[in-house]
Amino acid sequence: MSEQLKRDYQICEEIGRGRFGVVFKAIKNGDVFAVKSIEKLLASGDSLDAQCLLTEPKILQLLAPHPNVIGLHALYEDDHHLHMVLDLCDAPDLFRRVTLRAFAEQDAASVMSQLMQAVAHCHRLGVAHRDIKPDNVLFDGRDRLRLADFGSAEAFGEGELMSGVVGTPYYVAPEVVAGREYGEKVDVWSVGVVLYIMLAGFPPFYGESAAEIFEAVLRANLRFPVRVFHSVSPSVKDLLRRMLCKDVSRRFSAEQVLRHPWITSGGGARAVTD
Repeated sequence: MSEQLKRDYQICEEIGRGRFGVVFKAIKNGDVFAVKSIEKLLASGDSLDAQCLLTEPKILQLLAPHPNVIGLHALYEDDHHLHMVLDLCDAPDLFRRVTLRAFAEQDAASVMSQLMQAVAHCHRLGVAHRDIKPDNVLFDGRDRLRLADFGSAEAFGEGELMSGVVGTPYYVAPEVVAGREYGEKVDVWSVGVVLYIMLAGFPPFYGESAAEIFEAVLRANLRFPVRVFHSVSPSVKDLLRRMLCKDVSRRFSAEQVLRHPWITSGGGARAVTD
C-alpha cells in the first residue's frame, strides 16, 4: 500500500472485496472514509477492464461534489495498486434492501428522488453511468443515497451518441441490447427497472439466461401483474411506462422524471399525469 496514503490516513479493517481489489476503512482527523485499492495487474489483462480502472477516478472528479454521488477525496498510486479514498457507505445497499422486502410507494419515491437527482446531475455534466442497478446504489451513515461504481461510465458531448454493450442484463436498455448507438436515456431505463423491482420484488423483463433476458428486454412488454400491483397507484405505473418506453424519443429524460407528480408528491400522487 502507498506509503503516502498510510502517512495521510489510518488504514483500518477490510470492509469489502471485489473483482479487482479490496476496500478498507480509513480514518483522517476523526473522519471515516473507504479506501478502494485496485490491483493494476488484474485489470491490465483486459483492455475494457483497464479502461474502467482509469475511467472511474476521472469521472468522479468531474462530478464532484454532489450529495447523491459518491465522493472521491484523494487518489494515490503505487507500483501495484490504485487507491481511491471515497465516502464511507456502510449502510445496507439497495440490492440488500430489495431482497428483504417490497417497498411502499413513499419509501420508493424517497429513493427514486435521490437517485434521479444523481442521474440528472451526471447528465447535465455530460456523463452517462451505463450500469445503474441496486448493487451500485449505496447509502451512507445518515442513510443518504450515493450512486457509485462509475467504471462503465462514459462522457458525452451535446448530441453525441455512445456505443458498446455495457451494463447488467436485467437493467440494460433495449437500444443497447440491439447494438445501436444510444444516448444518456439508457440510465433512465435502468432506473425504471430499479423502481419496478422496488415495488414488485422482481424485474419487469425476466429470463432464465442472459440471452432470454435480452430477448425480453428487446420485446419490452411491460406488465403489471394484478397480484402484485393491485394496490400500486396509477401515477407510479404511468411513470414506469414513461421510463421503460422502448421508443427513446418518447422516453422521459432524467429532468422529466424529477418533475413527474409521483416524484414531486413523494409517492403520494394518485392521479395519472397528462
